[in-house]
Amino acid sequence: MSKPLRWRGDSRDRVREFPLEARLRTGFELWEVQQGNEPSDWKPVAIVGAGVNEVRVHVGNEYRVLYVAKFVEAVYVLHAFEKKSQQISKRDIDRAASRFRELVAERKRDRR
Repeated sequence: MSKPLRWRGDSRDRVREFPLEARLRTGFELWEVQQGNEPSDWKPVAIVGAGVNEVRVHVGNEYRVLYVAKFVEAVYVLHAFEKKSQQISKRDIDRAASRFRELVAERKRDRR
């Protein structure tokens, strides 16, 4: 069964800023995640939060989408960006981590 995508913060707008080929590849990879499959190129990003992964898109430049799919109700896209160096910038990690913490807090509140 397919899970819906839920976009956090400006992540959807950021993906929309990717060049067409990178957007198409990102869409396909996220669709795979929605179906319960692994993207073709990914890695865990535990520093952001438990269960957070990174889709790696190599189309001319490097593009990344940080998401969490461990919750039953949806796949949450936390952050998207063009990667400019070997490591993910502290700013991008902090932004995704903040959105992850907000998501976890919202889910706890909603379960009460």
